[in-house]
Amino acid sequence: MAEANAPHIVIAAENVTLRFGTGEAAVDVLRGVSLTVHAGERLAILGPSGSGKSSLMAVLAGLEQATSGRVMVAGADFSALDEDGLARARRGRIGIVLQAFHLIPTMTAAENVAVPLELAGIAEPEARALAELQAVGLGHRTGHYPTQLSGGEQQRVGLARAIAARPALIFGDEPTGNLDEATGAAVIDLLFGRLAETQATLVLITHDAALARRCDRIIEMKDGHIVRDYRTGAGPA
Repeated sequence: MAEANAPHIVIAAENVTLRFGTGEAAVDVLRGVSLTVHAGERLAILGPSGSGKSSLMAVLAGLEQATSGRVMVAGADFSALDEDGLARARRGRIGIVLQAFHLIPTMTAAENVAVPLELAGIAEPEARALAELQAVGLGHRTGHYPTQLSGGEQQRVGLARAIAARPALIFGDEPTGNLDEATGAAVIDLLFGRLAETQATLVLITHDAALARRCDRIIEMKDGHIVRDYRTGAGPA
């Protein structure tokens, strides 16, 4: 009975390495990382610049192919896929919120959210996009272009885009890095609120210990290794 009720594993990484370059110029940015993440967890990956945390996120999110090791994400074997296969596997499974907003400047807020939904084959993408923008407080800005939006509003569009397809996993790579403290705090509140409603799993990359403590589990990285893995007691957000 305990096995039947065990939390579902959404990420299983085993002895993952990531190397850039070859020969004497080779740099190992991940060195034998193993990690398991269960459904519904709010996991922070904490560490200074150069610790490997963003590289680990890139591998787990299918943005980089691991040099060696095995990576299973939401039922897909990422270690067996090429670049095109990874792109297909991400679709519908993974949402990503980045420090740089990466909105398409020639598209409105609604279009920036709807187009990825359309590409993923999700029904009624325009209606879903409008509903998600409403949920993040931008129902009155759906027709505005990125240059007409503040930084906080652009990141809210990015958040809506990441969550609209209802993926099992949301990755956030320093999502408040380009925002002032108050705006960043508001965006994080919104992120945790939307996660509570959608039940997605969160992997949050940050160098901010206070932000990490809002998650229920923290992994600390240094020099491409996990050096500490512990629960915060925060509980589900």
